Amino acid sequence: MVEKYRNDVFRTVFAVLRDQKEAEDAAQEVFMKIYSSLPQYGNQGFKTWMTRIAVNHAIDVKRKQARRREDVVEALEQQVLGTPKDSVEKEVIAQDQRRLVQKKLNEVPENYRDVIYGFYIAEKSYQQMAEEQNVQVKTIETKLYRARNWIKKNWKEDDFS
Repeated sequence: MVEKYRNDVFRTVFAVLRDQKEAEDAAQEVFMKIYSSLPQYGNQGFKTWMTRIAVNHAIDVKRKQARRREDVVEALEQQVLGTPKDSVEKEVIAQDQRRLVQKKLNEVPENYRDVIYGFYIAEKSYQQMAEEQNVQVKTIETKLYRARNWIKKNWKEDDFS
């Protein structure tokens, strides 16, 4: 069953999530749901029934992602909020850190800088960056892997304090 319908399920889930890694995970979860729901299947349009499960699961995953982002934003807001003096101090420190990170990022070779910026700062998925650069997702993964290794080799933690 998995072999026969895996492409259909993946395409359905990917259409909602727009992220390859998330879609792969979600597709596996969909097949587990399908298997556990087989006793409720009413012998009417198996592919339609299966697609409905995939769409509903993908929507649930998307909602969970949105909730996680909201929770992170709330936590960050609570950390930042404090006395006005603390807020100003924290903002100045944050600006200094951003400037330092930007300066250090400019030291990174240009072909790595794009993927680091895209993934960590612009928060783009591998898929988005691959489409923008007109390359395969695997190319983005490789560039990011090499960029991380370059950073580990050339940066020290003391550089950021």
